This record gives sequence, structure tokens and C-alpha cells, in this order.
Amino acid sequence: MNNDEEPDLNEILGKALKLGADYADARFQSYDYELITIENKQLKSYASRRLGGIGIRAITKGAVGYASTSNLSSTSLEKTLNTALKIAKSIKTKEPIFKPPRPNKANTKLQIKIDPANVSPEEKVAVALDANKAAWISEEIKNAITLLGIAKDRRAFMSTEDARVDFETSLVGLAHVSVARVGDVMENVMYWQNSCSGFEFINSIDTNTFTPDISNLAIHVAQSKTCPPGTYPVVLEPEAVGVILHEAFGHASEADFIVTNSSVLTEKLGTEVASEAVTLIDEGVIEGGYYYPYDDEGTKKERTVVVEKGILKNYLHDIHSAQQLNAEPTGNGRAQDFENTPIVRQTNFYMQPGDFTVEELIEDIDFGIYVGEKGLKGGEVDPGNGTFTFGVGPSRAIRNGELAETFRGVVISGSILDTLKTVDAVGKDLRVSTMVFGGCGKSGQSVFVGDGGPHVRIRKMIVGGR
Repeated sequence: MNNDEEPDLNEILGKALKLGADYADARFQSYDYELITIENKQLKSYASRRLGGIGIRAITKGAVGYASTSNLSSTSLEKTLNTALKIAKSIKTKEPIFKPPRPNKANTKLQIKIDPANVSPEEKVAVALDANKAAWISEEIKNAITLLGIAKDRRAFMSTEDARVDFETSLVGLAHVSVARVGDVMENVMYWQNSCSGFEFINSIDTNTFTPDISNLAIHVAQSKTCPPGTYPVVLEPEAVGVILHEAFGHASEADFIVTNSSVLTEKLGTEVASEAVTLIDEGVIEGGYYYPYDDEGTKKERTVVVEKGILKNYLHDIHSAQQLNAEPTGNGRAQDFENTPIVRQTNFYMQPGDFTVEELIEDIDFGIYVGEKGLKGGEVDPGNGTFTFGVGPSRAIRNGELAETFRGVVISGSILDTLKTVDAVGKDLRVSTMVFGGCGKSGQSVFVGDGGPHVRIRKMIVGGR
């Protein structure tokens, strides 16, 4: 049997009950990934990966056993089930008896126009190659790398509670980094465009402007000064808002961290954790984000309000954490693939928009920093203490209510709770984005996520320069 052909899961689940399981579920997955890398006008690599298989979870007296296989023959599936049951029966636990949620039945598929599988490798390479060639706008560009990524993921979930959820998504993207040298200064700027879509999204990107714009910014940044360190008013662009929220607050709201008392949000339900201007949401299906209508435990991923007008309302839960904290699952039980068990993960974490225009956010700032989203470099976070440090790339000074010169090497840091309490104005715009080039890592698993928000003004943020 081919790994993209789903076997009869009803049969194996029926055997689980006969063999003594109180509950069992099975997850089928078929996944394809392609990554094209162009460097300095040459094809550097064309990598592809395909995986498929089934993971079986069996629960007896509150103990969980899990096993997986890529061999979808009936003999292999029965052996995998027996392994999961053996593990479960070998564990002695004081956990309460597992209570599965109300079973869902759904079959949904992201609607796309051009299936990437129907686009030839030659055409895909040509798009990435043309984008890379367009980046060479002057002798100041010393290196240019272009990536084209495609991921296609189909998942099916069934349980002994008669749940049946089947969905498929497609994620594509184009990313580029240009390295510029001006005098003795070298700077690189990376940016990307991604969408849960078919190849039509790649075709919609104007590569004659996309990569040259990144190169122009890299040259401009190499000519710029570093940011003077200090504590300033800051206006953040949407993608910068999303990354900070996801890393510094979203992970802290994941209930497995609450259970282990390793989150700054532990025992803070119902308390003020941000200013009244802040409402934070985790949602499975939103424009621009990663398409994830159901989690890997068959729970529908609806709109979860984590913070409402500054008050912490909910944590993010899978079935297990919900049972531990006497809450309802929120559809955040996610697994990297069929080989891994679901753990609590975000889907699309973002800030709800407010009432301000961008001009209104900056007009009364005498001196501050406008934090850009191109060239985001990541950083470090500690969910237990709620602290963060991020390199945010090229940003601009705000002088007397207007955007002024560009700074390079900008770094922002602080305590996420203190920072969110100084948010005094939130923009009208909302932009949520996702990425095919890597994902969010936790406990050795990586999953695709989305994040974002509107423009946001923070009255006090620690800013430094590299």
C-alpha cells in the first residue's frame, strides 16, 4: 500500500477496544515538502521530502501509549497497535481516566487554483532564478540567496468515539536575502512572502520589484548608523508584533507550561496582564495565517480569546492539559507529524486591531523608534520569566512625529507583561502571516504557525544597537 493511500482505520480502532483499550485514536498523514535554493544566480540545491504513515494512541486507565509506522499494511498496523497498548499497560499512573471531547466529523480542504504538484521542477527553478538575478542591482550587492518553498500536508484523524476529521492544506513561499557592502560595513536583509495557497501565489509575486527592494534596503542599511541605546516610545510593524507576541506571550499561554509552573502566566487567569488596548487571540483559520481548522486530537480549532482588553481569559489547551486544569480543550493539541504525539501549540496568534491610523500612532512622539519587519533576526525568550530579546533589523527614528533616518542592528528587549501594560494605542490594520521556511520549535517538534497584528505603539521599550 502506498503511504498516501489511507488504510481502514476503523478496523484497527475496533481491535484496540477488543484488546482492552479504554480509548484509542489513529492519525494518518501524507506530507510533501520542496525547497529550492538559488545562490548568486546559480541553482545550489533542489531538495524534496515525502513522508507518510500512521500514529496510534491507546489509553488504558489513564495511561497513554503511542506508536507509529510508515508501513501501512494490516500486519504492520496491528503490530503498531499492540506496541501502543503494551506501553500504556506498562505505565502506572494516578492521572484521572481520560475523557475524550465530543467527537467531530469533518472533511475540509484548502481551496487552491494551481496545485504545486502540477508545476514542473523547471518552472519552479526558473521563478526562483529570475528572482535571484533581479536582486543584483549594483556592485554593492555581494551575495544573494533566494528560496522557494512548498509544503503540502494531508491529515486524517479517527477515534473509538466515532470522530472522523480529514483536512488538507498547501503552503508556498518565496524568501530572499541580499548582502550589501558599503565601505567597511556589510549588512544583510532577509524578507519573505508566504501564503496558504497554490502556486498561483508564487506567480502573483512581482520578482522584478520583490528582490530589488530587499537589495536596495540592504545597501541603505549598510550606510546607516546604529541605534542609540535607551528606553523609548516604539511603534511596531505587524510582523514584528506577531513574532514578539508568539514567542514571548503565546508560548507562556500554552497550558502545559502552566501545569508545570514554568510560565509567567501561571495562576494569572482573570488578572490584568496588559493594557486595556490589548486583546490577544489564537485562531485556526484566518486570512494570511496557517490553515489549521482542526488539531491533531480531532478538536475544532475555533477562535480562542487569550487576553480580552488586558485581562487574561484563557490558556491554550490540548485534551490532556484541559483535563488537568478542569478546562475545555481549545484545539491546540498539535504534532509535528504522525511519528510524534500532540502537545500544546499555538496556531495563529495575533493582536486584535484597534482604532488608530499609523500616522496617529507616531504624530505625538518627540523621539522614538519605528521598528520594521524586514530583516527580523529572531532572539531569545524565557516563558518562565516572561523576558525577551529580539534583533529586529532595519528600523527608523521617529522625530517630532515624523519618520526620520534609518538605524541598523536594532535590538529590543524587556519583560512581556511590563511591555504590554505600556501599549497605549493599537492600529486599525491587521496582518497575519505564516512561513514555509521552517516552523516553531518546542520539545523537539516543529510546526507551521501564523502570527501578526496591527501597528502597535508601546510607550516604554528598551532599545539597543548591535
